[in-house]
Amino acid sequence: MKLLVRNLARTTTEQEILELFSAHGTVTECTLVLDKETGLSKGFGFVEMPDPKEAKMAKARLNDARISKNKIRVKFAQDKEQ
Repeated sequence: MKLLVRNLARTTTEQEILELFSAHGTVTECTLVLDKETGLSKGFGFVEMPDPKEAKMAKARLNDARISKNKIRVKFAQDKEQ
């Protein structure tokens, strides 16, 4: 299942997101979205977790959690085709 993680601090790294979600299950992919011109974080990213049960648990536990002074939002990502 693919999760969208929003409202990340601009200083949050991909590694920090990976560690955060790995505490709740297996993570197969973690991508922090970067601005093409500046190379800086856009404040959101995606986490792929193959086990739906673990993904739902991570979403429930991490949505509205405070990370680097920001209250992050976690939801299930929508496919581009939809």
